[in-house]
Amino acid sequence: MQEAIVITEQPVSVSVPVGYSFTLRCRAEGRTSLQYQWFCQQQSVCRQIPGATNQDLPITAQQTQLYTCRINDLYKNAVFSDWVKVEVHQCVARGLPPRLWRGEPVIVLNPTEQRVEVGKPLQLQCAAMGVPAPNYQWYQNGNLLEHQKKKKLWITHAKVSDSGTYLCCASNSHGEHWTNAVDIHIGTCRPEKFFATGKIALLVGNNRYQHHPNLMAPVTDVFELSLLLEQLGFQVVSLLDLNKAEMVTAVSRFLQLLGKGVYAIFYYAGHGYEHSGRNYMVPVDAPQPYAPENCISVQRILQKMQQQQTALNLILLDTCRKWYNPECALSQVQPLEPWGNTVYGYATSEDAEAYELQDGEFSSGIFMKYLKKHILQEKKVTHMLDDVLEDIGRDPLVTGKQVMEIKHTLKEARSLTDPIYPLGAAAELWGCSNELVSEMVTFPCGVQVELRFHRLFSNVMYVCAKLQPTPTHVADARLLLCQPTEMDDVAILKESRLDQVESLLASVYKREELDCVFQLCGLQKIQTDVILKLDLHYTQLSTKQRTCESLQTTLQKSLLGQFFSQRNYSQPNYQRTPACTSSVRLRDASVLSTDPQGQASLRTGSSHSLPSSNPSNSSSEPEENDESDLSDLCSALLRAGPGQDYP
Repeated sequence: MQEAIVITEQPVSVSVPVGYSFTLRCRAEGRTSLQYQWFCQQQSVCRQIPGATNQDLPITAQQTQLYTCRINDLYKNAVFSDWVKVEVHQCVARGLPPRLWRGEPVIVLNPTEQRVEVGKPLQLQCAAMGVPAPNYQWYQNGNLLEHQKKKKLWITHAKVSDSGTYLCCASNSHGEHWTNAVDIHIGTCRPEKFFATGKIALLVGNNRYQHHPNLMAPVTDVFELSLLLEQLGFQVVSLLDLNKAEMVTAVSRFLQLLGKGVYAIFYYAGHGYEHSGRNYMVPVDAPQPYAPENCISVQRILQKMQQQQTALNLILLDTCRKWYNPECALSQVQPLEPWGNTVYGYATSEDAEAYELQDGEFSSGIFMKYLKKHILQEKKVTHMLDDVLEDIGRDPLVTGKQVMEIKHTLKEARSLTDPIYPLGAAAELWGCSNELVSEMVTFPCGVQVELRFHRLFSNVMYVCAKLQPTPTHVADARLLLCQPTEMDDVAILKESRLDQVESLLASVYKREELDCVFQLCGLQKIQTDVILKLDLHYTQLSTKQRTCESLQTTLQKSLLGQFFSQRNYSQPNYQRTPACTSSVRLRDASVLSTDPQGQASLRTGSSHSLPSSNPSNSSSEPEENDESDLSDLCSALLRAGPGQDYP
């Protein structure tokens, strides 16, 4: 028998933001005219909606409720539609839903990473808006979970096999959208509240400039900071004297290896300036005057770091922040993304210079002097930097001249000392090529020499030779590591420029006597294997004659410049600048020195006294331009062949 009333269109559930207007629809057919009445239910109380007697029910979403529609005919027959849920999201991110939203799923809540003890319950939750309301499907390691089709994924007793990467797909008739993927760890619970999935640091120190005054402190500062960060478990790459192309390459490699949960540190020491709220790092090949198109924007790097879902981004800028035009308005730094994971540590405040302390054979920045004192402390990063700020403020040498500045959005008490619980092997690729194994070579006369390969920096290598006890028929043995002629203009450190780096090397070997040392720097410029020639001069006791024997050893290009190798870089056709002399040089405009009587004074790089009101060396204000992203810079560099000016 035909039913008296047949519903031909049921209302559908929706998931919308508060204040969103929409319409619930219900359609039915009957043998007589039909009447409609809508009802709603909230907190187990069902009530009739006054005046809601049409097929369509317009609603402006205010709170989550259930709705149904009653349809009756003239013979007092009645049927009810399906109950539908109007889910109202009270708090959604700015800009959601998009202006021309047509009801496709929009994720408003992503699941979060968790560590769960074996046997304990695991719950993941997500949420999406949509009209109609989305359906949900969870996946583990890319595999569909047959019985997990709700917003909440629930596992009563978690097993080790439940570990993995989870994400959820929200779909409706208009399309689908996926949540972020999260890593779930099932095992013994960790007592620590915070941890890193990896720790990665890029340190850049620019000392020797082509068109600007040379600096002193970045050599020591980068070296000492790298040692401290390694103690904290960081994989560190430290680089000296990079041109713009090489800085872009280094930053791109750095960004590639960041990932979810990683603690990332970017440190720069060298010339810099501030313009229109942006901080710029000056490559060693930047021309005069400073201009954004010839420099690297720190804010651009931070934007890319944040996109990698890192747990902590720490930017340390040991550089001046002078403005070019004193008439310009106060600098306004663009707001940081509201992800609560970013810390800026500026060595100095806006429109101010950063000073160095010159003490004998070593030079160090004031900022680094106090940073290395506190960086190993087990406390929140911002609190550690507060201690640095206070110490700098008490230093009489920079009172009224340099004040550190800290800006951050760090919402959690994360510390650089937090433990590492790795999720993958990506971080192992970073900084792992810094050390080469030692090698024992034997001359025809039986004399053995140990060759040690040591990198003070990721692009500066020392080859150290140590004579082993000589056979009885050999006397007065002397070693000489010969400089390849084809490398004269490439990467050899000249003796007159080695004082500071040799002092660092001596500190590494703790005054152990070495027979000879060979230095290579600017390793990123080396395009071929390097052949080292080792000469042994000795006296044969049987004949009393001086004799010379030679051996050769090859340093492979893939080991020397692995960090910058094309196969590890996102731009496979990247062309580098022609190899040129690169060496460790001395630091910025403002220097602190101590005279023989122990009286400290402020000095500039040109050894002139520096009054506190002295303006920086400035030219006309550089014309601001709309910078491209780092990817655009890389593309521009691809178009610039060897010998061309870089954009």
